[in-house]
Amino acid sequence: MKYVYVIEKAEGGSVSAYVPDLPGCTTSGDSVNEVRRSIKDAVASYIDSLRRHNEPVPPPNSTVDVVEAA
Repeated sequence: MKYVYVIEKAEGGSVSAYVPDLPGCTTSGDSVNEVRRSIKDAVASYIDSLRRHNEPVPPPNSTVDVVEAA
């Protein structure tokens, strides 16, 4: 399964990411590269927790696209 994730830079320089299809699945760090590495672990842990608690794993539904502003 492949999930879309969103990376955001916050004021102060921190970076965070979240997975729209997995509510509450987030990570943060000091750089985009750090967040890209840690989001994989966050998704794996999230799904593992759902399975251990016999909860359904939401299928990936989100898609991504980019709009260019004028």
